[in-house]
Amino acid sequence: MRADHGRIEADLAELIVVQSVTGDEFAIQDLVAAKLADAGLAVERVTTPLSAIESDPDFPGIEVDRTELPIVAGRLVGERPGRTLLLCGHVDVVPPGDPATWTTPAFEPVVRDGNMYGRGACDMKGGLVAAIEAMRLVAKEDLAGEVVLLAVPSEEDGGSGALAAIRAGYTADGCIITEPTNLEVVVAHGGAITFTLGVPGKAAHASLRREGVSALDNLSYLVEALRSDEAARNAAETRPEMVGIGLPYPTIIGQVHGGNWASTVMDSLEAHGRYGVTLGQDCDGAGADLRAAVERASAEHEYLADHPVKVTTWGGRFDSSSIAADHPLPVSLQGAAESIGAHVPQAIGAPYGADMRLFINQGKTPTVMYGPGDGRVAHAADEHVPLSEVAECAEVLAAWIKHELA
Repeated sequence: MRADHGRIEADLAELIVVQSVTGDEFAIQDLVAAKLADAGLAVERVTTPLSAIESDPDFPGIEVDRTELPIVAGRLVGERPGRTLLLCGHVDVVPPGDPATWTTPAFEPVVRDGNMYGRGACDMKGGLVAAIEAMRLVAKEDLAGEVVLLAVPSEEDGGSGALAAIRAGYTADGCIITEPTNLEVVVAHGGAITFTLGVPGKAAHASLRREGVSALDNLSYLVEALRSDEAARNAAETRPEMVGIGLPYPTIIGQVHGGNWASTVMDSLEAHGRYGVTLGQDCDGAGADLRAAVERASAEHEYLADHPVKVTTWGGRFDSSSIAADHPLPVSLQGAAESIGAHVPQAIGAPYGADMRLFINQGKTPTVMYGPGDGRVAHAADEHVPLSEVAECAEVLAAWIKHELA
């Protein structure tokens, strides 16, 4: 089964043109539904009110305003009973950022040197197109069971779209999410929480700065403490797929706001950042680790020992998840790739949160990530994906489906 390279290029260009920034996914889901219907699949649409997911005990949080979660699925049912397989991709993309940093406009797709450029090309419309092409390739095969292609919103800000799909019944015997993995197979991934530190200080005139206590200096002290905490948490990891990343559980401060006058010692600030969730840990456990690290550091600080730092967590909650590297799912995917002479994916870990954890933890569905593109260009200017990888991914997925549902 050979993928149609021209069709892949055309499909991906069409998807990139639609500016499906997180929170605005209805138009892209209309296009996905049309492509699934064109592929001969039975199209299903579910629109879940956000309020229904916000009240769910496993609600993963959101970071943009929305009222509904549009979900699209294409179902292919075989002639004989059997297992259910799931291919999944998210349709939302992050904002393009400063237009001046792009060689060509972010939502005007262009091919250069075999790569399709545009916002979402890599993360993850390339993977979604690969899944659609795979479904086309197996649409007329004699299958036992069924395979569903699921397109979800709201991955980038927490995963409420995937949770809504799971609650709507979209679970399976095995799931492949076509996130960009360089055509390797992700069997374990860390997670992340977003946090805010409210750091206190004491105001004073700049000419008498030693009479004050700089909140910025206090933050610098806390940053060093969090680096030590980061080192200890990463050194404790033993799973090879995660150790191989080098820094699977990073901590960063991404935003700092504080001060009210250039000539006044800063008396307070807010610092917003990201804290990793280790394998086997949920977001609550990570939050407890963060608070403990800040409390230990504060207890050893002359000022912070008596003036507590306020620690809050908010926004998207990305738990970690994993399956065994020798689980039948990644092993069968590796076998499918080998059977058609494609690159045989190696089992790897990932340092970021993804919808994979929702299908594993809430959907009780064995899940891996496998898709075209390099995650290092995701969210970046001049984001791109090799079209050859999109085609290869489609062919491997089709071989996997055919073998599993034979």
